[in-house]
Amino acid sequence: MNPQQQLEQRGKFRITVFEEEYFQGKSCEFTFECQNILDRDFRKIRSIKVENGPWVGYEYPEFQGQQFILEKGDYPCYQTWSGNSSYRTEHMLSFRPIKCANHSDSKITLYECEDFMGRKFEMCDDYPSLQAMGWCSKEVPSIKVNSGSWVGYQFPGYRGYQYIFERERRQGEYRCYNEYGTQAHTNQIQSMRRIQQ
Repeated sequence: MNPQQQLEQRGKFRITVFEEEYFQGKSCEFTFECQNILDRDFRKIRSIKVENGPWVGYEYPEFQGQQFILEKGDYPCYQTWSGNSSYRTEHMLSFRPIKCANHSDSKITLYECEDFMGRKFEMCDDYPSLQAMGWCSKEVPSIKVNSGSWVGYQFPGYRGYQYIFERERRQGEYRCYNEYGTQAHTNQIQSMRRIQQ
């Protein structure tokens, strides 16, 4: 990335991370991804302020483990970013911006089988329950992101494990559930929403 692109990027994405809860302890501001906060002499991240852009945080270094969507706002403790997750982690060790989020122009296609086979359903709106909108299963074996960025949740009501789906990653193609993320142990997705810019 050249210096001009870096300057333009800084205005779009800005996150400040803190080593302790409620914005205490050591802090550092980022405008680009961080593959390992431990390299910055942090022990962990326990609170976050997102000033610009959506971000995705990861439980482990190198963008591994449980994913957490971070949209503009304050996250004073881990419960605020893990939300209603059935799996809670008290820290985050890596994070990156989500560059292709466009809430007003987002489209995703869900498929009944792996490799984009079987019945399909296109969505361009948020659904707190996929089954209520007509999806006949608790599982989504493959997904194609046509535009924008989405977050899928393991359970209805935007609860459980979070999976980030982006047009700009993997060309938007997720052929089977183990491509959803390193923590994906099932293809169970029961609610989805567009990521806010």
